[in-house]
Order: sequence, then structure tokens, then C-alpha cells
Amino acid sequence: MAKLSIRIDFAAERQIGPGKVRLLELIGETGSISAAGRALKMSYRRAWLLVDALNGIFQEPLVTTMLGGRAGGGARLTPFGREVLAHYRKLEARAALAGKENLSALENALAKGSPPRRARKDSAGAD
Repeated sequence: MAKLSIRIDFAAERQIGPGKVRLLELIGETGSISAAGRALKMSYRRAWLLVDALNGIFQEPLVTTMLGGRAGGGARLTPFGREVLAHYRKLEARAALAGKENLSALENALAKGSPPRRARKDSAGAD
């Protein structure tokens, strides 16, 4: 079944999309950037860089961290982070509903039973 994905491009090459949103959700679920990264099969460094980038995009941080030690450390979504996630998921649901008929038409137009054909190098236009 066809599925719509949303990536929002803000000015100055700042984006949020399915991968970053899932990372935020997993941080909220696990309380850990490291565990969230592992769940997405990415390194802790990559996960941390994405969180740092997300925290820099918005007016307020989406994720806060606590230092390790006896108390353990960890990460959590801020109330603002939960708000951003909610807005993204609502936008995604509305877009999917609005595009349902078009997605169905595109899916019905797919070739049946054969793998996608590779584009020739001299093909004009992309995407």
C-alpha cells in the first residue's frame, strides 16, 4: 500500500522529516539518545548530531539531556518537543487523508509483478 511521507524544509537548509521525527519519538519512549539511535541502526554520534541540529532549528530545545553518573543520565523530550511532534503527526495525517485518492491512483498505475525499470543515463528530467 502506498504511503505518504512528509519532509518539511525550512529556510537555511533546516529540515524535519520521518527519520528525525522517529528519533524524537524513540527518545521519548526510551529516555535515551543512545537507545533511540540503536533502534534506528545509527551510531550514538549520528543520533546526537541529529538531536543537536533539531534543538538548533526551533526557538526552544526539543530534547534535554542529563549527565550520567550514579543517577544514570539520559534524555527526554521537552514539552515543546512533544508539541512539535504532535504538529508534525497531525500534518502528516491530514496530508495522507487529503492525498488518499491520488495515492490510490498512483498505486493503481504501478506495473504489476515486475521490478522497476532503471532509467537510462540519457533520460531527461529527474524526480
